[in-house]
This record gives sequence, structure tokens and C-alpha cells, in this order.
Amino acid sequence: MAGISDNRLATTVVGSYPQPSWLIDQQVLGSSVPRVRVRGAWSIPAQHLQEAQDDATLLAIGEMERAGIDIITDGEIRRESYSNRFATALDGFDDEHPATIRTRAGKTRTVPRVIGPVRWREPVEVDDVAFLRRHTERRTKITLPGPFTMAQQAANEVYDDVDELVMDLAAAVNREAHALQAAGADVIQLDEPWVRNDPEGARRIAVPAINRALEGLTVVTAVHLCFGYAALAGPKSAHRYEFLGELDDTIADQISLEAAQPQLDLGQLSELGSKMIMLGVIDLGDPDVETPERVAHRIRAALAHVPADRLLPAPDCGMKYLPRARAFAKLQALSAGAALVRAEL
Repeated sequence: MAGISDNRLATTVVGSYPQPSWLIDQQVLGSSVPRVRVRGAWSIPAQHLQEAQDDATLLAIGEMERAGIDIITDGEIRRESYSNRFATALDGFDDEHPATIRTRAGKTRTVPRVIGPVRWREPVEVDDVAFLRRHTERRTKITLPGPFTMAQQAANEVYDDVDELVMDLAAAVNREAHALQAAGADVIQLDEPWVRNDPEGARRIAVPAINRALEGLTVVTAVHLCFGYAALAGPKSAHRYEFLGELDDTIADQISLEAAQPQLDLGQLSELGSKMIMLGVIDLGDPDVETPERVAHRIRAALAHVPADRLLPAPDCGMKYLPRARAFAKLQALSAGAALVRAEL
């Protein structure tokens, strides 16, 4: 397994950080995670948008650094959601003429249509990695939507076999991941929250798709699972993942799990015996900021199931929907709590 940390219990973030209110209009963005582009949500005129996104990214980098986080991202500041910017940049996707589908929960969603063979066209996030790399000396991570999740977030009008679509998406992700590695990313993470929504489908194709997406990479790789953004999903009653141990068969180095808000049964960590575990110890659904002692307690509970050299404390999920002050304070608590436990080792 590729090494990631010079110290035990290195802290990290899952991906996103709150975007400033002057940059993006959350009301226009909507109350669900967008699958198609929502370019009208940006509050800055198009001719000044990149400069504004650069400035906001610098704010996110600086706050993660000041909070003491060891492995940081660019905050996904340039994205309307974790997945739509990459997915809709692929050949075969049409988000100019979207479809409306009904989710497993019975809700309607506007999604891009798959109207042709899915292929990687050109780099999407390389400039993001290069910008992050230029403005920090910390270890860096960049995230990509996973192939299984992207297939679930589109209206397939071409592929007779959905698994073929998943594998074509995996090949496209792999092309982008290699470009991100060349641009200097230290960690490349796939976001695959939808393996929880469809564990039967995940058992059929998710592991081969993840392995294809990560094929040939030499940097550290990760796969993120969660139960949904706390601000959108609300309280969570599931204490276990239906699809988890199978990920031990992937070539990913790390598996990222939401644990604090859903009060995950930490006994499940034993199912990932070969992996580094990025564990959520910050509850993003709790408006109160955890004390360092509370964070330390959660880390100690995890250490009963996984050794310190395989544990990376993190927030449960992306912090996009939190107020910035709360997100920063929670990251400070994460860093301080990890330091408390590290001093005990």
C-alpha cells in the first residue's frame, strides 16, 4: 500500500468546503444535489468568475491550513456539486436537454441524458490540482465522482447493459485520474455514495468499476461512502453499510466512511482489514461544534477496531452546506482532538 502519512492519525477532509455567499447563490442552487450544470447559481459575472473562484479557493485552502488539517483539498469551490461538473464534461452526456427521473425514494430529479458512447474528452480538474499545488505545501487531495454513482445519476438512453455504461464511465474516470496524478495530486478519491443506495447492483459491478477507474495509478487512492449530506438528508438511522466489506477487494488504498452522525457500528471496520480507513469523527448534522475531547473519544473508539497507523480522522462528509465559521471551528476541533490521541500513542 502506498504511504500517505509521516505521522499517525493524520487529519484530512472529505472534499468540499463552504463556498462564500458572495460567490454562489444557494437558493438558486436548490435544496438537492444538482446532477446537471446550474451555471446561473454563480453570483459573479462570467468574465470575473474564474478570478472570484480563485480567491474563494485561496480562502478555503487557508482555513484548512489554519485549522491544522494535514491533507487538504481545494474545497471543490469551483463546483456546483461533487459530480455534475465532471460528468457533464464527458462525451455522450447531454445536460442541455436533461431528463426527469424518479429516484428510489420517489422524488423527481433533473439529470443529464446519456445519448452516445461515454468517453473522456479532455481534462476537467487538472487546473484545480495545479492551483492547489501552487498554493500549499501540505499534502493534497482531489476528488472525482465514481463510475457507479455517475451511472445512477443519469438517464441512460443508449446502453442496453447498464454495466457497460458503468465500465465506460470507469475508463473515463481513469483517464482523468491519470491527468490529475501528472498534475501533482497526492491523493485521488472517488466519491461512490450510491453503492449504499443499490447494494445489489454494487455487488455486481462496483468493485470491477472502481478497480478500472484506479488502474495504473501510483499515488494514494481512496473511495468515499456516506449516507448523504447532513443538511439535506437530516437525521440518519442506519448504523451499518450494506455494501462495505466488498471494498476490501478493490485496489484503493483508503476507504472513507461516515461514522459520527449515523453512529456507525465500528465493528464493521474489521471488514476492511487491508485498507487505510478515513473515518468521520465530525458530525456535520450537529450545529454545535465538537470539543477536542469529544473528537478524541470518537477516535479512541475507532482504535479499538483499527490501529492508529491505518486511521485518518476526518469529517463525516463534504462540508459544502455548513456555515463557514462552523466548518472552520469543526476542523479546528478535528485537528485538536487528533492531537490529543496522538500524544497518548
